[in-house]
Amino acid sequence: MPLYVKDQEVDRLADRLSALRKVSKTEAVRQALTHELERAESEPTLVEKAHAFIRELDARYPKNGPRADKAFIDSLYEK
Repeated sequence: MPLYVKDQEVDRLADRLSALRKVSKTEAVRQALTHELERAESEPTLVEKAHAFIRELDARYPKNGPRADKAFIDSLYEK
């Protein structure tokens, strides 16, 4: 299945990489795409980032103080 690149900058980058690596332009593009896919797939997901952020907040600001049960919440509204 052919891949046609019509962007001159992409073609120039593929030429540079193929010259540096001493491989064909096709192999240079394959290596670059493989590397980028591995990098993207190894990044933590948004959910994992959120969990890490929550763990960091929990470690930095330990939970202390009165328990927010019904009696405590009711006491906030008493005059």
